[in-house]
Amino acid sequence: MGPNGFDEPTPDVRRWIEGSAESNLLTTPDSMPPHVSVENQLPQDLYEAMGRFIESHPQWDQYRLVQVAIAGFLFQQGSQERVVAQHYLKGLFHHRPDPCQMALDR
Repeated sequence: MGPNGFDEPTPDVRRWIEGSAESNLLTTPDSMPPHVSVENQLPQDLYEAMGRFIESHPQWDQYRLVQVAIAGFLFQQGSQERVVAQHYLKGLFHHRPDPCQMALDR
């Protein structure tokens, strides 16, 4: 038994743990960029305007709107970072299919 009171893993099990499980926890797949959660307080009228915009533009949601707004601000303020321009342009030109329109097209 090891110092923690459990049986120590065999060398084969230790190699498997070190080679696959732990390394998978430490990496992020290329197809899924890391995200962070941000909490912010908005003036009520700005929040309501955002809601009206999203209601009349169903291809937008609050997350896309905030991402494009932040990237757009940084881009317009002269940010030279390529990722800022990529997020800005991706947000402007990325359109999710409208599920209602998809149902009508069938």
